Amino acid sequence: MSKPNTIRVALLDLYEGQVNEGMRCIRDILQQYSKAHGIHLAVAEFNVRLKCELPDLHHDIYISSGGPGSPLATDAKWEPLYFDWIHQMEQYNQQTQDPKKHVYFICHSFQLAVRYFKVARVTKRKSTAFGVFPVHMLPGGNREPVFVNLPDPFYAVDSRNYQVIEPDHDQLQRLGASILAIEKERPHVPLERAIMGLRFNKYMVGTQFHPEADAPGMSRYLQREDKKQMVIKNHGFEKWQSMIEQLNDPDKILFTYSHILPNFLDLAIEALTSGSRQTAEGRRQK
Repeated sequence: MSKPNTIRVALLDLYEGQVNEGMRCIRDILQQYSKAHGIHLAVAEFNVRLKCELPDLHHDIYISSGGPGSPLATDAKWEPLYFDWIHQMEQYNQQTQDPKKHVYFICHSFQLAVRYFKVARVTKRKSTAFGVFPVHMLPGGNREPVFVNLPDPFYAVDSRNYQVIEPDHDQLQRLGASILAIEKERPHVPLERAIMGLRFNKYMVGTQFHPEADAPGMSRYLQREDKKQMVIKNHGFEKWQSMIEQLNDPDKILFTYSHILPNFLDLAIEALTSGSRQTAEGRRQK
C-alpha cells in the first residue's frame, strides 16, 4: 500500500505509438492535480498495444486512454491481455476488503470496456464524429460524482469513427451499471443517440468523449498548418473555425477539462484514504 501522501497511478497508453494530444493532456491533469492538492502522484505508463504492457494490482488508480483504429474484435495479442486486466480489476474489487481500485476508461478504452461488460453494442459510425459537441446527461449522470458541478448539457471534444448504441438494459441492471450521458439530440436524424458515458460498477467509469482535452493545447494543435489543412480537407473550413471558437470558450471545453478527471481523482483518492482507515481500524479490532 502506498504511503498516505503518495498515490500510485497507472496510465494505460492505447495510442499504439501514434502522435497524439491525449497522453500529454492526461499527464498535465495529473501534474496539476498533484500540485494543487499537495499529493505525490507516482505515475507509471504502460504501452498496451505496442508492447503488451499491462499494470498489476500494485497501483491505486488506473486511467486507460483513447487510441486509434477499430475497437471491434481483432486477433491482436494485446486485446485478450487487456480484457484479462479488466477481469483482474473486477475480481479484486469484488473479493478484497482493502481499498478498491478505481478505473477510468476514455474513448477507445471505453468502447473496449463496453465489449467486456456486454452492456451495449459497439458499431462503426456512418461518418466520423469530430468536433466540440454538447453531451446530455441522463438521470444516472445527474447522480454521478464524476459529473459533479457540470452543467447539462456540457461540452466535450469528440473524435471517433465508432459508437456505443443499443444498451442491454437487463445486463446493465445485473451489473448495477448506469448510463450517464448521450450525445446531442438531433430529432431530424433517424439514428439512435450514442451513449457517451457509463458507470460500469461502483469503481469503474468511462466516457466515449475526451475529458482530458485541454482547450489551449488543442487550439494550438489545430492551428498548426498541417493539422489545420487536414481538418479542412476532411471536415471543411467551417468545422475547423467552429472548433477554434469553442475551444476558447471558458464555459465549454475548459470547464469540462477542469472538472471530470479531477472529480474522478477526488472520488478515487477519497475512497482510497477512507478505505485505508477502515482497513487499519478493522485490523486493530482483531
